Amino acid sequence: MIKIFKHTFLFLCLVFLFASKTFSFDIKARSGILQDFYSGEILFEKDPDSEIYPASMTKIMTSIIAFELLKNGELSLDDTFTVSEKAWKLSTAGYSSMFIMVGDDVSVEDLLKGIIVASGNDACIALAEGIAGTEEQFAILMTEKAKEIGMDNTNFSNSSGINDPYNYSTVKDILIMSNYLIKNFPDYYTYFSEKDFTWDRTGGDPISQGNRNPLLYKNIGADGIKTGYLAVEKYSLASSIKKNERRLVAVATGFNTKNDRSRESIKLLTWGLTNFDLVQIAKKKEVLADLDVWLGKDKTVSVYSDEDIYKTIKKARKKKLNVFIEYNGPIEAPILIDQDLGYLNVYFNDELLSKHKVYASKNVKKVNLFSRILMSINYLIWGDV
Repeated sequence: MIKIFKHTFLFLCLVFLFASKTFSFDIKARSGILQDFYSGEILFEKDPDSEIYPASMTKIMTSIIAFELLKNGELSLDDTFTVSEKAWKLSTAGYSSMFIMVGDDVSVEDLLKGIIVASGNDACIALAEGIAGTEEQFAILMTEKAKEIGMDNTNFSNSSGINDPYNYSTVKDILIMSNYLIKNFPDYYTYFSEKDFTWDRTGGDPISQGNRNPLLYKNIGADGIKTGYLAVEKYSLASSIKKNERRLVAVATGFNTKNDRSRESIKLLTWGLTNFDLVQIAKKKEVLADLDVWLGKDKTVSVYSDEDIYKTIKKARKKKLNVFIEYNGPIEAPILIDQDLGYLNVYFNDELLSKHKVYASKNVKKVNLFSRILMSINYLIWGDV
């Protein structure tokens, strides 16, 4: 028969709330989005699917392509690429630059820091050409990766985000890209929190530049991600903060001024921190409960989830969140470790919010024939498993 096992966590009386559409909160931006990183819940949306020009937020994907190659061992931070005239020209045309020179052999690590910290368009082209031969071929890799990770409304036509009508995205897609960056490359992501970068350039004095992200200089726990500016798009920012084991990620664009970009982004992130809490329902691979076993050498078997499970709750309404384990039991032995045994169900009131499979944490052998007969007789007489 189906059994429902009520899980006795401390958070049984917490409320889960899909909050973005129930609060009169807004920011001075054309479009924006805010997500609780660990639960994945969207806390705020403002025209998240409208087309934007991502400007230098494009450089997040440029970095991701390099990070993938580094992670797979196909590229090394010590590898060097020779600077072409095309790359050099972007350091002389008024764009944000690392100030590399034609013929320089620059390491991958320096190019990445030049892209991430100094927002160098010249470094983007040098890296793109070094990896793919041409920037055009590199942009194809960028767009292919975008589609692979679910950025369905994005196309990249260059590596830097300089003005091009075919280089477009949405704040929702930039959020997807930012999440992919943080989840998959935690070690390399630390580059985005570096506040300055000094380039020991050839034939001149070293050049030091500060990170363009204004939130890094505020005491709010910001550790990324990337600013952007185009005359047609105005100011934009993909940002993330981590505070007390909680991470929020925001993307917004269409800020009128640099001050607006900084002030309104802080406002959005702070609103998410102060109005919501994150609750961990289950920790990956940790025991959740013991379920009844029939005809086994053990009377119970522990179960676990193969994922971390979080829910985001509204601080002002902490009630009515319930967690149950549903299984068809008692579960007949033999049971194999990692066998699928049921579901962890998360409810708000009587509404099922999500279902998550649970698995056996150990093997449970079946008792011998004589014991099975005795247990069956006992069950027939007493109804006791």
